[in-house]
Amino acid sequence: MAEVQQAVSIDPRGQRRQGGPNNRGRRNDRADQPREEKIFQEYVVSIDRVARVVKGGRRFRFKALVAVGDGKQRVGVGVAKGQDVQAAVAKATDKAKKSLITFPVTAKASIPHDVEAKVGGAKVLIMPAAPGTGIIAGGVVRSIAQLTGITNLLGKTLGSNNKVNNAYATIEALRQLVAQDKWLNAPVKKAPAKKTEKVAEAKEETK
Repeated sequence: MAEVQQAVSIDPRGQRRQGGPNNRGRRNDRADQPREEKIFQEYVVSIDRVARVVKGGRRFRFKALVAVGDGKQRVGVGVAKGQDVQAAVAKATDKAKKSLITFPVTAKASIPHDVEAKVGGAKVLIMPAAPGTGIIAGGVVRSIAQLTGITNLLGKTLGSNNKVNNAYATIEALRQLVAQDKWLNAPVKKAPAKKTEKVAEAKEETK
């Protein structure tokens, strides 16, 4: 049987390419690479355009606030600037992944106790809720809580409406949470003995 000759073409650079009329010698490397599993959920809280005054005029850039979480008590927030929206979001996402925190959650998918945190002029108050309540909070608090795995929560922002400060205040409030088993069965620390008591005990032992 006669062998089928494979089509060979020469490109203008002088290099030989093998393949049929539909095969131009390109390899689909993206299809060969395994897809990475997406662990974190990303949420763009806000995108603002900021300006910096320079000698030639104003220089406009974009500032992005991004929150990331895995739905398993890990969450982080990042803020970054870039020449375009995509670059700003990418930088903010990297910063958020580097600043992840872990906090305790009860069996009812809520937080163990009330906590209030303040960052700058922003105050955030979060409280536990009964099963079936859902996340009753507005603005940034709700956006971050939905990425944590918490399904029952009451939240309130007090003071400033700055989204960046409210986001960091929410993270600080979650950081201050203490697991229920730790504050119920916490060991009692004994006060250190005074010097006079130690001296009296030493004299009794010598007698």
